[in-house]
Amino acid sequence: MASTEHHSPTIATIELSALAHNLDQVRRRLEPACQIIAIVKADAYGHGATTIAQTLETLAIARFGVATLDEGIALREAGIRSSILLMSALFPEQFSDVVAHSLTPVLYEQALAEEFATHVAGRSVPYPVHLKIETGMGRLGLDPEDVAALLQSPAFRGPLQAEGLMTHLADSENADPAYTTAQLERFRAVIRYLQAEKLSLPLIHAANSGAILGHPEARFTAVRPGIMLYGYHTATHLNPAPDLRPVLSLTTKVAQVRKLKPGESTSYNQTYVVRRPSRIAVLPLGYADGYSRLFSNRASVLIQGKRAPVVGRVCMDMTMVDVTDVPGVSAGTDVTLIGKQEDQQITAADLAAWQGTIAYEVLCGIGPRVKRVYE
Repeated sequence: MASTEHHSPTIATIELSALAHNLDQVRRRLEPACQIIAIVKADAYGHGATTIAQTLETLAIARFGVATLDEGIALREAGIRSSILLMSALFPEQFSDVVAHSLTPVLYEQALAEEFATHVAGRSVPYPVHLKIETGMGRLGLDPEDVAALLQSPAFRGPLQAEGLMTHLADSENADPAYTTAQLERFRAVIRYLQAEKLSLPLIHAANSGAILGHPEARFTAVRPGIMLYGYHTATHLNPAPDLRPVLSLTTKVAQVRKLKPGESTSYNQTYVVRRPSRIAVLPLGYADGYSRLFSNRASVLIQGKRAPVVGRVCMDMTMVDVTDVPGVSAGTDVTLIGKQEDQQITAADLAAWQGTIAYEVLCGIGPRVKRVYE
């Protein structure tokens, strides 16, 4: 099944059994009572949030995390009934839609909490929210010393229920644990205050994928796996490496094979001039599909079980590869940009290295022109 009707030969295939395997790898690291907030923001890191969330619900996931209000609404309209945590910026003009779709906001300053409390005042039960504590990420969050005043304010004496307490770790994948340790100590100081005040919050969470893998002390009563659900991690120092399976593969077909003579070039600006009689395969995808222009003269693809280099500038809609040393390539030949062919594999992490970025950006950048197919 696919999310929408497409006619392009460029396809992102999502292997749901790999998603289930990666979820099992998360669960293996947790105490039985620890809850999982599955992160499906950015269209589930490019994998298609609706189908990913629906699949995870069948695997007993009862909580999801998104970044934007629109992402939360889309999940509700797709029939997701589990708790949805709205983790990014929140504005007063969004309050009505947050409540109408039963989304759980993350509050990160007292003025915002008071405004939201005013909006939901008069309800028969307090509205659940999570509080985000700034411990070293330098982004959204309450300073630890401000938590007491907020929880003692009128906002939490009726209108609001503090269901959860969270922070975000800035360096959890680093082999040096010092920064994460310092962040967690700041977070624990807030937890100790709440315990002293006999304030019980059922969900306390700090662990992202890096911390789930490398910092068991960060696994409180809930965790927030993101990239590891989709088969990747950045904690490269871990030994043994976690058993994760990439969920997404990206494929297309050759549109045409051109023969070039020595001295001729392909694509814009003559950045690739052939030095021998060459065969250049034209692929029908480009940076408008999320295949970055930075892959120009850097990346490789798999074709006929062999690696072939990307040559010339990646265009908006087309990419060229040199198949001179790959026999049997013609229009319609299958090409793998992310995934496996025979004994060869290219991952999103490989593309990230060629692009000078991280696998997150590669996966999130795969555009809506690319058809998603679920297996």
